[in-house]
Amino acid sequence: MSMLKGKTAVVTGSTSGIGLGIAKALAEQGANIVMNGFGEKDAAIAEVKAFGVEVEYHGADMSKPAEIEDMMRTAEKRFGGVDILVNNAGIQHVANVEDFPVDRWDAIIAINLSSAFHTSRMALPGMKQRNWGRIINLASVHGLVGSAQKSAYVAAKHGIVGLTKVTALETAQTGVTCNAICPGWVLTPLVQKQVDARAEKDQVSNDEAKKRLLSEKQPSGEFVTPEQLAALAVFFCSPAATQIRGVAWNMDGGWVAQ
Repeated sequence: MSMLKGKTAVVTGSTSGIGLGIAKALAEQGANIVMNGFGEKDAAIAEVKAFGVEVEYHGADMSKPAEIEDMMRTAEKRFGGVDILVNNAGIQHVANVEDFPVDRWDAIIAINLSSAFHTSRMALPGMKQRNWGRIINLASVHGLVGSAQKSAYVAAKHGIVGLTKVTALETAQTGVTCNAICPGWVLTPLVQKQVDARAEKDQVSNDEAKKRLLSEKQPSGEFVTPEQLAALAVFFCSPAATQIRGVAWNMDGGWVAQ
């Protein structure tokens, strides 16, 4: 299991949820990992280190270009280059357009969209020089369809899909690929908050709230898991995926098929 031995991956927002799942899957394949994110980082770092790879942590705030640049430079200094870039950091806020707080809009666009531009522009020169690289952008089904009250998130994720396509076209004749993964409902800490709010609002159990949330959008009635998404990310890094370029690949239990 060492397809990525000697490679280095930067995974943003990797201290929990999908990002941590992807960091672990890439580490299992032998890649050294640069982790980033808020919250309880020590346990997450230990989980990734358990695969016997080198791990660097950088606490860059993904809304600040200067901190993102510092993270990318740190990765280059420590490991000699960034081979795999996984743009996963994301936040959410729900409100109608006319009620949407301007500072929340700005923060969501900065963290969910602009940060992927800043990491990509820093990673691409080295990837092109080495003629190998993988940029994997975590979009969402909301990069493909809309949902009420999620204007900033949907705008950012549609933007990520667009950025993915352009990056793929600009690298089309190189060994660098860029693709987006578009998950449906995944039981991350972010979604658990929505489940809790739903349970409280509807006065139902957590399990019932999960069922109601899924039944509205996700025909399978089951959450997508971080492990399933991580397996797709690993596939994108494989030789078999060399001609997969600029796709927005939804893993969503049938959400977008409706």
